[in-house]
Amino acid sequence: MEKGNFKTRYHVVDISSVEGFMNVKGGYCNGCKDVYFLRIVGINQEILKGIEVMDRSLTMQMKNGRGFYYRCNSLPRLAAIEDVDFYSGCYENWMSNGKKYAFTKATGENQQLGQVLGSGCQEILGILGKTKPGMNPSIEKNFMVKVLFWLDQTVSAALQVWQPDHSRKVVCVDICRQQEYLFCYLLTLLGFDVLLLQTKQDILPELDRLGLSKKSVTASPGEYKVPEYMPGMYLGNKNLEAGGRDTPSRILVNTRVPERDRRTEEMLHSQNSKVLSGKGNFQGDKEVVERRNRPNPRRELTYEELAMLASSVVQIMIHDDRGEIIGGGSGIMIGRAGYILTNSHVACRGRSYSVRMEEDERVYRTDEMIKYNSVLDLAVIRIDRDLQPLPIYNGEKKLVRGQRVVAIGSPLGLFNSVSDGIISGFRVIEDVGMIQFTAPISSGSSGGAVLNMYGEVIGISTAGFDNGQNINLAVGYEYIANFVRGFVN
Repeated sequence: MEKGNFKTRYHVVDISSVEGFMNVKGGYCNGCKDVYFLRIVGINQEILKGIEVMDRSLTMQMKNGRGFYYRCNSLPRLAAIEDVDFYSGCYENWMSNGKKYAFTKATGENQQLGQVLGSGCQEILGILGKTKPGMNPSIEKNFMVKVLFWLDQTVSAALQVWQPDHSRKVVCVDICRQQEYLFCYLLTLLGFDVLLLQTKQDILPELDRLGLSKKSVTASPGEYKVPEYMPGMYLGNKNLEAGGRDTPSRILVNTRVPERDRRTEEMLHSQNSKVLSGKGNFQGDKEVVERRNRPNPRRELTYEELAMLASSVVQIMIHDDRGEIIGGGSGIMIGRAGYILTNSHVACRGRSYSVRMEEDERVYRTDEMIKYNSVLDLAVIRIDRDLQPLPIYNGEKKLVRGQRVVAIGSPLGLFNSVSDGIISGFRVIEDVGMIQFTAPISSGSSGGAVLNMYGEVIGISTAGFDNGQNINLAVGYEYIANFVRGFVN
């Protein structure tokens, strides 16, 4: 399948396992890249073990500069109007140049990649037209806008440094819909090896008849669930690489997205998750820490004691490509090895970050965004410093309206301001359960901590309503605990 001066070729080889996909390396010669597109239908314990080995191996290879690896359980949903407008513009540019070149945020002005992407988009659009009745310009545009958005949201780190001969592997779970399947095929046209783990059901027969991917049936669908990809589980352990410093630079860096400090449109689909206990302690005065380390230490803290926990909440300044400050937010220490939780809409706006904390005059610069989820509006960044994390509430008792809370963040740049209020309600915003609270917050508070009276994180400040007084929203501890699993220590 020729794409200008770059072409891909499906190499016929008997790959029917996760291990085989992990180890296969496509050759590159005279502008032709061998690629592999595999579907494994049904998951068993052996495959789950293989996925864990693959995650560890390919993540560490990527860390050491050998190839690219990305795995996701679902593709992100396009909802923000700013994203729709931007990728509509990308589509119009592609149309205006005769569908020869397609560019996104991640591709930049890479002419070779733009030509490969432009030709690839033509091919998948042609397939869509043959298989979808009633094709019209509106359907075409909506499809292409979504595809270009998915590219930036999933493989932007690989596209930013794209070279024809580089090794790039993507694993997706339960890709059954036509548009998602064609997106995965597009990845192969860009030189990615793609593995689909079909745990529930396979693609429709009409898609299978296209012959784009090879199918391997290993078990009956529906028995097992594939866990979320947690790169921090491997990158945060320095014993994995003797003498190596953990520097997962831009492993899962998302492209920048518009400001959403006061919005909730990005609160989309979420999987039901179990409540997991967060481990760790906080940095307060010695007496408070000692009390919490004694048997049965749990007691309500005074507001003065809670205010001391501000030392485990940071201020984050966001920098663009030139190093200029373009905004700010807050973050919560959640892992001793430098891991900081913030909002996706804070972290994904910048190329690098400056982190400031109490009782430390140094400003810590980093470009390490380890993980993000635009659905839950959560992200984890990392700095090179030992931290004193805050504990995450373990869900021992159900949160209730009227319960007292304290919010800590940097509203309008006012470093680590502390405010108090109550839980005023529980809302579901686009399928995501949110805590409504009255403690005052403002722009810049995003990513800050919402604590109960025991000094435990019950939520992360995420959004508010300008037209109301103290109507603010936080992503709850259930989502947080599941999201930061592997980073908390």
